[in-house]
Amino acid sequence: MYPIELTIPMAKDLNNEGFKSLTTSEEVVEALDAGEGTTLVVVNSVCGCAAANARPGVKMAIRHEKRPENLVTVFAGVDHEATGKAREYMAPYPPSSPAIALFKDGKLVHFLERHHIEGRSAEIISENLKMAFDRYC
Repeated sequence: MYPIELTIPMAKDLNNEGFKSLTTSEEVVEALDAGEGTTLVVVNSVCGCAAANARPGVKMAIRHEKRPENLVTVFAGVDHEATGKAREYMAPYPPSSPAIALFKDGKLVHFLERHHIEGRSAEIISENLKMAFDRYC
């Protein structure tokens, strides 16, 4: 578990862009069992690829004309309960942080694992997500 003081600025990086932090399994169920619509879930992390690639890429992508209706995040290593529950919805993919998942009508339709994020620029991640938004949102 990471000290909360360390992770607050990393969480706020997404909160300031309109992402709602989910900290309990009940909040995750409420967000992902909503039924209709699109939801983007970011599994946030303290790692360098989250800071340099994932968060900046997501922030660029959500400025796109088409974007998910709901933006939520869980923090791996901090929000254990919420992260575990979110990862259940991301099956069959193994646990990954950071990770970015797009859900449409309660179904996982697009997923970026750590190996899709690490070593790729924020711009490439953003373009990948925008193509998914164009298709599903």
